[in-house]
Amino acid sequence: MASTNQTPEQPDQLENINNRLTNLGRNIETNKKAMGIAMGAILVVACLTFAWLYLYKIPKNNKAMEAYNKVELTALGNDSTTAAMYKKVADEYGGTNAGKLAALSAAETLYNSGKYEEAAKYLKDFSTGDKVLAANAQVLLGDCYVNLKKYDEAISAFKYAEKKADKNPQIAPRALLKMAVVYDEQKKYGDALKCYETIKKDYPQFSLGNGLSIDSYIEREKARL
Repeated sequence: MASTNQTPEQPDQLENINNRLTNLGRNIETNKKAMGIAMGAILVVACLTFAWLYLYKIPKNNKAMEAYNKVELTALGNDSTTAAMYKKVADEYGGTNAGKLAALSAAETLYNSGKYEEAAKYLKDFSTGDKVLAANAQVLLGDCYVNLKKYDEAISAFKYAEKKADKNPQIAPRALLKMAVVYDEQKKYGDALKCYETIKKDYPQFSLGNGLSIDSYIEREKARL
């Protein structure tokens, strides 16, 4: 009797299996189509990236470097004229390495001409992965702010310069020294004292360049306090 009861169910079971296999086949085909579309999209993006890189970015970088080198070779003694030449390269090729170097060079010549506000503008737009170059740019930005009597901005620039200098034995203490001078101007003698003490502790070989020792500055700040 048991075998008799199972017999009618067998066609239904086979039909269910066939349906599952059919659906599985459809799913595989659908997934294959989706994968094909995805691979096609990746290929299109890769081709566009390749075209952008070799047809636009690299030629632009080469032109920028040529323009920058031309200014370097033909730069005149007149800071205003030289600054204008660097500014043109920086404005035209912003974002390229040569454009960034031109911005920094423009800032230096503008600073030498006493155009501190304009120099600061180019320095704020300057960026680089080179820590030494970045730190020096921030020191110059701080100097611009000092001349503009924007002391809080100057302190921020010098602090950032010290951070970017990453313990460089020349740049970091120089930034701290400049920071201390600004703190003195603001009559924040305690903050100035911390700067001098940091120089003595972390950079004992640093020379102030005026024949005085760092201890004399520390004693002066303590007396002011």
